[in-house]
Amino acid sequence: MRKNGPMSDTPTIENEHWRIGFIPEVGGSIRFGQARIGGGWHDVMRPTPEDPTGPNLTSSYPLVPWSNRIRDGKLAFAGRHYQLRVNWPDGTAIHGAGWDYPWSVAEHTATRIVLEFTSRDVYGVNWPWTFNARFTYELDGPEFRWTYAITNTDHETFPAGYGHHPYFLRSVAGSGDAILQVEVDKAYDLVDCMPTAEAGEIRPAADFREAREIGQEFVDDCFAGRRGNRLATIEWPGAVTVDVHADASLEHAVLYIPPGKEFFAFEPVSNANDAFNLDEQHTPGTGLFLVQPGETRSASFTLTARG
Repeated sequence: MRKNGPMSDTPTIENEHWRIGFIPEVGGSIRFGQARIGGGWHDVMRPTPEDPTGPNLTSSYPLVPWSNRIRDGKLAFAGRHYQLRVNWPDGTAIHGAGWDYPWSVAEHTATRIVLEFTSRDVYGVNWPWTFNARFTYELDGPEFRWTYAITNTDHETFPAGYGHHPYFLRSVAGSGDAILQVEVDKAYDLVDCMPTAEAGEIRPAADFREAREIGQEFVDDCFAGRRGNRLATIEWPGAVTVDVHADASLEHAVLYIPPGKEFFAFEPVSNANDAFNLDEQHTPGTGLFLVQPGETRSASFTLTARG
């Protein structure tokens, strides 16, 4: 439990169920995510250190205009190839371009905030086309809704995807390890975190179709084959349960469980890992979508607290 309230310079939204702080200047990230449990505020999401060196140390950060990796940073689209800047030690371009820059606060009320990134306003964005991203976060009773939106501000159509990277704590308010259940039927066979074919069987270490503790076996897997509006349920026994519901266009989810760490990540996303190259190979179900000039595409997911 946090001993102090949110920092005075942290934009915050709050109601009787949730208290969420933001750090827009660090890649448009979330600083902390707390739920009210037993009359007090407790971190459900991994809290951000005082002076984070990057978005990957925050509670969550936006993934736009793609989620996860692009092999060798080589983006294929419509018979053309673009070389993106490699920004991860494994030689990939990862997690989009928005997390590289500060975002601005476009709107802010007690229970709603909109963060915005305009790629035309900065130099060196790791994407061949210009775009505007507006990510909206709002509280409505026990629901914490996240809405991704991307607008094509370029003169030609481009492919895209989006997501977020929420880190959850293994233990909340003194609970045991989190129990996870995921409503999916498929996953990708990954080599170096990237697939070469469409989704198939879920490997045993990543199979959470039946609820079980997250455990200590390494997982970094991408799911597909969603079974309904509810995407997952995370239970911290004796503390709180959070249901994850997501729009159908968020066709994938990434689960990351690092052994020995106090956190794990569960990411509702639109596209599969290395989706652009899979799509160029005519692999079905990549989750990419096309954005026409002037068009806005958006999708939402919610975290609903109960218990």
